[in-house]
Amino acid sequence: MLRLGRAFASMPARLTKNHEPPRMSSEPPIEALHHIGIAVRSIAEALPRWTEGFGLVLQSLDDVPDEKVRVAVLMAGTTRIELIEPMSPDSPVVAFLDKRGPGIHHLAFKVADCQRKLDALAAAGAPTLNKVPNRGAHGCKVAFVHPKHLGGVLAELVEDPHHEGHDHE
Repeated sequence: MLRLGRAFASMPARLTKNHEPPRMSSEPPIEALHHIGIAVRSIAEALPRWTEGFGLVLQSLDDVPDEKVRVAVLMAGTTRIELIEPMSPDSPVVAFLDKRGPGIHHLAFKVADCQRKLDALAAAGAPTLNKVPNRGAHGCKVAFVHPKHLGGVLAELVEDPHHEGHDHE
């Protein structure tokens, strides 16, 4: 059982005042979790475990040339999972797979305006991997925030032109 008293006692004073960490401006806000990105060496090999074995529904299979990846979009109810396979040896996913192996690659967050959120994060000192959004699957605009900003978690910002974020037909 976690004892918060001890956890707070070991935190720096700047984190314990009012029991809240320092905050960056959240404008424009994150709207929702858009998807979870899973790096795989081969979609063809991984897909049956996710669909037949686990029961997720394959919604689409898309090439994303700007990111040098192929993406299998799977749905678990309203939750979107994306299997990400590198399309070329210079894809950033190759380096991830070589270093860490298959697994969770990133968390993607839905935003109303990818460029505005990217600019706001950069202005607040967050290290970003893009200066401007790239074109992602299904007409989305995407940009990435360096994992060192969120304690080792790569974050993707997604401006999705579809209303529900999971209706891409």
